[in-house]
Amino acid sequence: MFKNIKEAEKYIKENNVRFIDLKLVDLRGRFRHLSIPAERLNEKLMKDGIGFDASNYGYARVEKSDMVFYPDLASAYVEPFAQASTLSMMANVCVIEKDHNRPFEQYPRNVINAAVEYMKKLGIADEMIVGPEYEFSLFDSMSYRIAGDEVSSKLHSLESEWSSNMEGSGYHTLPKGGYHYDQPADLFFDLRNEICELLSEAGIRVKYHHHEVGGSGQMEVEVELGEVSLMADQTMLAKYLIRNAAARDGYTATFMPKPINNEAGNGMHVHMLLKKGGKNIFYQKGEYADLSKEAMYFIGGLLKHSRSLSAILDPSTNSYRRLVPGFEAPVTIGYASANRSAIVRIPSYAKGEDNVRFELRSPDATCNPYFAFAAILMAGLDGIVNRIDPADHNWGPFDFNLYDLSEEEKAKLEHLPQNIDEAIDALKKDHDYLLQGGVFSEEQLNNWLKAITIEAGEIERIPHPAEFRLYYDL
Repeated sequence: MFKNIKEAEKYIKENNVRFIDLKLVDLRGRFRHLSIPAERLNEKLMKDGIGFDASNYGYARVEKSDMVFYPDLASAYVEPFAQASTLSMMANVCVIEKDHNRPFEQYPRNVINAAVEYMKKLGIADEMIVGPEYEFSLFDSMSYRIAGDEVSSKLHSLESEWSSNMEGSGYHTLPKGGYHYDQPADLFFDLRNEICELLSEAGIRVKYHHHEVGGSGQMEVEVELGEVSLMADQTMLAKYLIRNAAARDGYTATFMPKPINNEAGNGMHVHMLLKKGGKNIFYQKGEYADLSKEAMYFIGGLLKHSRSLSAILDPSTNSYRRLVPGFEAPVTIGYASANRSAIVRIPSYAKGEDNVRFELRSPDATCNPYFAFAAILMAGLDGIVNRIDPADHNWGPFDFNLYDLSEEEKAKLEHLPQNIDEAIDALKKDHDYLLQGGVFSEEQLNNWLKAITIEAGEIERIPHPAEFRLYYDL
């Protein structure tokens, strides 16, 4: 929004802005924020920064936790969820040093920027273009309790068929039948419009929105493709705007991969291509799906490292309740054209030099988008550098429904991890590609693995309600 502090100060004065809300990203991909009176945003603050304790964000050891952050003026937008006139903007984190403060390498925004710089240094491309698809669920309410006498969760959804015995319109969305469902069963049409207007006002270009397959409030908003660092910021912002818009209208939104048993899960498919000198280097007319050798090698890198990538792209225990056969979620390591059962899909509608691309279908929105996009890029670059051809590894093309294979045929193929523990083990064994160019560090990956391992351990120790059905009488 602003090129320099003078522009920002002028806007603040002319529009009577009262507060500046500064948003940071913690290790697990959640927004944290700190607000300052608008008059404090000046050249001195832009020089000195704002001190904070980074250990609470999951990044640094306590003895090295004092850091500073600086407002990113270009990222400013008008905050729609504040009563007082407020500008929100992202912030960049730096390590405090005697002579000058340096960017903190582990901060997510710095990681994705480092991955892009590594790509440029290799001379492969100068832009990575991505387009995430945001799938999420909208409910009337949600409650849970984890205690000695109760382990439970309760979702309330008037749209769902399970509410058909309650007073209401009489229209409900059938289980697994919600894809492009229309009104009046689609209760959230107006809210999705509102969400898309908020996204647009914040600079996020919406492609379309619709009801998704899940019959209990599953939605999708797809956005236009853009530069990868910008899209990481916009993914964080989109999740923030969607959750707050739902809350303001009396609903609750979640990006959990599998909030409902026996329904389609929420993924975050990522479309991608690389550009050099403004040209799509993934395009080669006449090849399979018009994809170039560079594109195939990039796919090869993604497929080679897909199991270890899972610990970054699908980092929650809930992720692996989504990644099961039969719910439009990919489980097989391979690629195909217009086939949703392989983890890499080449959309048949994306034609021509400007549009040819592929999508990675395994990620979900419990990921930290900066780490996820950086890891995807690093895996693909490894594929190009080492000329990893999917044809050499029985990775496709799988132009048939992989769910229809016999168990014997499935056993011949490679598959994604079945749980978070498998994904963690895979990342421990296969992560050298992430360390290239200093993009990720061993310390950072260890912090990440520690965080998700602790989460997995907590879940493992909690009795599951279904266990009472299976084991109570044994």
